[in-house]
Amino acid sequence: MNPRQAEVERNTLETQIHVALNLDGSGQADLRTGLPFLDHMIHQIARHGLFDLRIQAHGDLDIDAHHTVEDIGITLGQTFARAVGDKAGIQRYGHAYVPLDEALSRAVVDLSGRPGLVFAVEFPRAQVGDFDVDLFHEFFQGFVNHAQVTLHLDTLRGNNTHHVAETLFKACGRALRMAAAPDPRMANTVPSTKGTLTL
Repeated sequence: MNPRQAEVERNTLETQIHVALNLDGSGQADLRTGLPFLDHMIHQIARHGLFDLRIQAHGDLDIDAHHTVEDIGITLGQTFARAVGDKAGIQRYGHAYVPLDEALSRAVVDLSGRPGLVFAVEFPRAQVGDFDVDLFHEFFQGFVNHAQVTLHLDTLRGNNTHHVAETLFKACGRALRMAAAPDPRMANTVPSTKGTLTL
């Protein structure tokens, strides 16, 4: 399988974002979003997905974090789509349950070529520090729209907002890792009866 790496730069009047991703990495991350709690969460995707990931972002954080969080999701999704390519020879589907103390979350993903997000998550409180956790929905919506994947995220239980968020991101990383993993029995075949997983 050829190296599965990509880089994307996205510049708007609100944000300037550069993302580099290696799907066949070792879980290394260099994250500079200006939002430490978001960096901590995205690091979980890299570490548990075994992706090497670099994100440099400058956004209009003087207004709020919405544009920056959403646009990072968009750019990461674009980068993932480029890195995974035509999806020949991969597993396509991935899932994971991840606990952290009292919290338990589930992620199920299909690298289907069709963007869709089911976000069945309730956070016990609205913020961790000064970070608005409602923005995680915007992050994942941006990601699935541009990665062209179907992603179901469910929190099954949890009363600590940090724990709930962390289990979501860890489960997402592990599910993406499983879905993007090579399937030797598929060889160079796209895992679809249509013969394609692109729009």
